[in-house]
Order: sequence, then C-alpha cells, then structure tokens
Amino acid sequence: MTTIMPQSELTRKAIAWISEQLEEAPDRQMPKLLEEAAVRFNLCPKDCEFLSRFYKEKQD
Repeated sequence: MTTIMPQSELTRKAIAWISEQLEEAPDRQMPKLLEEAAVRFNLCPKDCEFLSRFYKEKQD
C-alpha cells in the first residue's frame, strides 16, 4: 500500500537526495540530478522550478 505524502515533503526528500548525490559525486551534472529527482519523487513542474532556483542560488 502506498502512502500519500504532502508535496512539500516530497520536495524536502528530493533536496536531501540531491544533496546526498552531490556529496557522493560532486562532479554530477545538476540538470541530470534535477530530472532524476523529479521522476523519483514525482514532483510537479512548480516544485521542479523551485529546486532549480534553490540550487542555482546555492551555487552563486
């Protein structure tokens, strides 16, 4: 049985997962990670845009 999670929880899990992936392999390409996170955590376009801005601001 699957559990329905609030979208904000999925976004938090996606951020944690991306951060973990970057720690393991810092040379990974951010667009690929964002795409994989979107599929893995079933993120809506709005959440994908948020993640993109979040990591862009973090890199600046």
